[in-house]
Amino acid sequence: MLKQHLQYKLQQKLSPQQIQLMKLIQLPTQAFEQRLKQEIEENPALDSGKDESDEFDDNLNQNEYNDDSSDSDTIDTQDINIDDYLSDDEIPNYKTQTNNYSADDDDKSIPYAGGTTFNQHLLNQLHTYRFSEQEEIIAEFLIGSIDESGYIRREMDDIIDDLAFTQNIYTDETEVKKLLNIVQELDPAGVGSRNLKECLLIQLKRKSEKPSRILALEILDKAFEPFAKKHYKKLIQKFNISEVELREAIAEIEKLNPKPGGSYVGNNKIAEQIVPDFTIQITDGELQLTLNSRNAPELHVSAEYNNMLKSYKDSTIKSKSQKDAVIFIKQKLDAAKWFIDAIKQRQQTLLLTMNAIMHIQQDYFLSGDERKLKPMILKDVADKINMDVSTVSRVANSKYVSTPYGTKLIKVFFSESMKNDQGEDVSTREIKKILETVIKNENKKKPLTDDKLSELLKEKGYPIARRTVAKYREQLDIPVARLRKKL
Repeated sequence: MLKQHLQYKLQQKLSPQQIQLMKLIQLPTQAFEQRLKQEIEENPALDSGKDESDEFDDNLNQNEYNDDSSDSDTIDTQDINIDDYLSDDEIPNYKTQTNNYSADDDDKSIPYAGGTTFNQHLLNQLHTYRFSEQEEIIAEFLIGSIDESGYIRREMDDIIDDLAFTQNIYTDETEVKKLLNIVQELDPAGVGSRNLKECLLIQLKRKSEKPSRILALEILDKAFEPFAKKHYKKLIQKFNISEVELREAIAEIEKLNPKPGGSYVGNNKIAEQIVPDFTIQITDGELQLTLNSRNAPELHVSAEYNNMLKSYKDSTIKSKSQKDAVIFIKQKLDAAKWFIDAIKQRQQTLLLTMNAIMHIQQDYFLSGDERKLKPMILKDVADKINMDVSTVSRVANSKYVSTPYGTKLIKVFFSESMKNDQGEDVSTREIKKILETVIKNENKKKPLTDDKLSELLKEKGYPIARRTVAKYREQLDIPVARLRKKL
């Protein structure tokens, strides 16, 4: 049976302007510049650069737009508030340039040098060999299968099948391996290898003849697994050598490049250019924070659109087409005003958030000592500036700050807290830094196990469990004790 009833709900919804602001806040400087360029292209009512004239007609008011024409040609003055766009009091608020940013601010950019790709570099070498038509296609296909590290990580059978399907070339493993050997003769040494062992062997074979090189070849060829696991005693027994001879052979291997593709200087892989969103400087012992001037563009409402509204005021006959045109102008002016206001709020939010972070981590920014980083989570900053945690997260996750100690991602200043033996809250980053220092200074002949590291940290006043030490070690990309061992 159908019923009718009233239901009350309390809902919270974001306005389009709030959504636009949130999207702008999370953009780093370069992405923000692209978004700004896109908005200027899409909205003709939005102009960039300095406004040539700030003189607008003060006499234009809402009443002048009410005329005696028919209802169909009359525009609702509440819908089109011309004063919002033409008043001298309002126009300055549309500009985002402030006195904090001067015209001679450095706009540093990184030039990119041109060059051939790694793949093209290999093909240029290949074309110095003489091949039959089929051999050349196969050799070029092999080069096309080399990844950026310099390896061919595909099985021979897969390559043979692909040659048949994509190139209409029917071949066998013998011919492919013959051409692969030629590809492996190209520079840099080790390119075209199918695994690390083959890569290192190819490089060693090109080195000059000496006892340590011969021994290194034997170790890699006949005892690669014990070598990779650093079972040095087994290697000494297997090859009947002294510790000094083994050390010299290992030194030869350590000079090799496990990723030959990465060593090619002409590899023009697109580099990610980091543009700091903030700059922190120390002046007379005080911290100074500035926002990158590229985040504070000069924007204003188009004077041309202002003139269009003036033309409508001056016209004696208000036609339907003119009404539609003014409605369109009003929409564009609204969008321009909303966008400029969003940029201003973005600047304020960025500065407010970073300023709070800077004051919380003041000891670190003055000294550069990571052990002085205080425990800090998103909520700490959000409470300090009276904003939502999600807003702080948007700022922290994608922005960089230039400090006297290098350019840092803002989120690295956030960390959980732990209690030391005195009951004080300390940052987990401080513990990681101490752990890293302990491992760096350990005896490499007898590296410290996670249990030993846990005991040492407890002695230093940081009571953490072995599994926590293992987690921090992995986060620092430090291998286990056995793999840190050196002769």
